[in-house]
Amino acid sequence: MEENSPLTMKDIARELGISVATVSRALKDSPRISKEMRVRVQQFAHEHHFVPNHLAELLRLSKVKPQKLIGVILPELVHYYFASILNGIEEEAAAHGYHIVVAVSNERYETEVKLCQSFIEMKVCGVIVSQAKDTHHFEHFNRLIEAGVPLVFYDRICTGVDASRVVVDDYMGAFNAVSYLIRTGCRRIAYFGSPLNLETSKNRFNGYKDALLKNKIPFDESMIRICDTRHDAEMITPTLFDDDVYPDAFFAINDDTALGILYTVKRMGMRVPEDVSICGFTNGIRAISCDPMLTTVEQRGEMVGEEAANILIGYVEGNIPKDHVEKRLVRTRLIIRGTTR
Repeated sequence: MEENSPLTMKDIARELGISVATVSRALKDSPRISKEMRVRVQQFAHEHHFVPNHLAELLRLSKVKPQKLIGVILPELVHYYFASILNGIEEEAAAHGYHIVVAVSNERYETEVKLCQSFIEMKVCGVIVSQAKDTHHFEHFNRLIEAGVPLVFYDRICTGVDASRVVVDDYMGAFNAVSYLIRTGCRRIAYFGSPLNLETSKNRFNGYKDALLKNKIPFDESMIRICDTRHDAEMITPTLFDDDVYPDAFFAINDDTALGILYTVKRMGMRVPEDVSICGFTNGIRAISCDPMLTTVEQRGEMVGEEAANILIGYVEGNIPKDHVEKRLVRTRLIIRGTTR
């Protein structure tokens, strides 16, 4: 056995001079193995802190019969919204006796492709995925469908693939937030968003623009920035104050970006919300951990996860026809706090 490496059944078998199958049966207290051998194996496992690999067991059994194993791909794990979606998926899956295998693409197309192929090889009963920011080709998603693996998108959907999806009402969330900023007296509202290849980004940007249009406020290209992280917001925000005409409000595509704006404008000596109003999009824990607390659009991530898992389980258990594309919309709501007037 290698020092510091986890003990496996193969290690136990080698140390005791028996087969892996005997180890497996002894650990399960199978009557097919003598009591003496069971005690010997179990005592050795206990003394060497053996921890069973339940996932490996699931994958081994999947070669014999289908398992209740769902593959989940997150674009990133540190983001509160994706973590809350994962929680919703896990709770719904567990309630129906399913296990989940979680993988993170880290916003990389190449990683996403490899993960989809791995899930096919693992014989998962379905995949729930939110596409990476730089995904522009979708053959890997189609390969899942061709392999007979049910596919459900959440949050960032792929319009190039005919598959079920669960999304929040991004358009109305942005429209209502920007409309509120306008009602409170803001007229020069900057928009910090993600690249427009993502459907969520398009919908929020269109909600922003239409709110301006409805309120007869001219659209100003100079108020638009591709910026969707706190780090970038801290770098980019000061550039909007270089000219005589500068923003009196910001609408950000997520809370982290909004918090970067908040930190920066306060550092620049401006008052929030008296000089500048700020609105985010998520309503994570960080929204109430700042001063003033952040006005934001609540996405209800857990419900998104629950709905996505519910659709996938519906496919697996035959409650939803395999050729039916399910589309579900989770409503947003504006949470008004101290960063707006």
